[in-house]
Amino acid sequence: MPETAPGSRFRLPLIPATFFGMVLGLGGLGNGWRSATHLWGAPAVIGEALSLIAAAIWLLWLLLYAWKWAAARKEAIAELHHPVQAFFVVLVPIATMIASMAVLPYLPNVATAMFTLGVASQMAFTVWVMGTVWQGGRHVDATTPTLYTPAVGGSFVSAIACGTFGYAEAGLLFFGAGFLSLVVLESIVLHRLLTHTLPPNLRPTMGLHLATPAVGSVAYLAVTSGPPDRFVQMLFGYALLQALVMLRLVPWLREQPFTPAAWAYTFGVSALPLAALRFVERGQSGPIATLSGLIFLIANLIIGWIALRTLLLALTGKLLR
Repeated sequence: MPETAPGSRFRLPLIPATFFGMVLGLGGLGNGWRSATHLWGAPAVIGEALSLIAAAIWLLWLLLYAWKWAAARKEAIAELHHPVQAFFVVLVPIATMIASMAVLPYLPNVATAMFTLGVASQMAFTVWVMGTVWQGGRHVDATTPTLYTPAVGGSFVSAIACGTFGYAEAGLLFFGAGFLSLVVLESIVLHRLLTHTLPPNLRPTMGLHLATPAVGSVAYLAVTSGPPDRFVQMLFGYALLQALVMLRLVPWLREQPFTPAAWAYTFGVSALPLAALRFVERGQSGPIATLSGLIFLIANLIIGWIALRTLLLALTGKLLR
C-alpha cells in the first residue's frame, strides 16, 4: 500500500508507479466506447466521460508521483532500481500518451505537448532499463511479465499515439520495435512460467502477458490503412488465445486478496475489445466482428468490477495510506 512521507506537513500519499495502470485500463475502455459510439450509436457521453476520468486520474497520480520524488527521493530511486518494480515506472509515460489521446478532441495543443513528452520519455526510459537487462545477472525471480512493459508495451502505445497524432510512419517504427521485442521476450517469460511458479503477489503481472498481442493489434491498425490484413488477424488470434488461457487461470490468479495491482489486468482487458472494434471499423467481418460485442461486454464487466473494488478501498481509507 502507498505510504506517506515521514514528517510530511501535508501527509500526501506516496504512490507506486503501478497506480498509473488505472489510466491505461480506463483510457482503453474509453476508446472502446468511442468506437462503439461510431459503430453502434452508443451514447457518446460514456466514452468521453471515461476518457476524461482517465486523464484526470493521470494528472492526480502525476502530481502525487512528483511529490514522491520531492518528499521521499530515496524510496523513488529504490523503486527505479528495483529488479521488478522498475519496469512499472514506464507506465508514467505510457499513461501520459493515453491521457494525451483522451484530451486531444478538447485541448489539441496540450495533447500534442503531452504526446511529445510521453513518446520521448518512454523511449529514453526503455533504452535505459533494457540496457540494464542486457548487462546480465538477472535472477529468475525477477524474470516476470513486467519485462514486456518498456520495450513491448511502451513501443506499442507509442505507435498508437503516433498514428492518432498523424505520424503513422514514425508509429510503424515503434510497432516494429515492440513486435520484435515481443517475439524475443515471449520465450524468456514463458520459460520462467514453465519452470518457476509466480508467487501470488506477482500474478497480477500476468495481465501484461495478455496485453502484448492485444495492444499490438491496436497498434498495427493505428499505423496502417485499409482492410485489416492477414498478419494483424493472426496477431489478434494469438491475443484471443491468451485471453482464454487467462480465463482458465482465474482461480489461480485470485489466490491473492484484491489489491490495486489488479489494474495490471485492465491493460489487456481493454485493448482486446478495442482491437476487435477497430477491426470492424475497418470493414472486418466474420468471427472477429461476431465476437466484438461479447468481448466488449466482458471487458466492461471486468473493469467495472475492478473499479468498484478500488473505489471501496478508497472509501474505507485503504487505497492511499
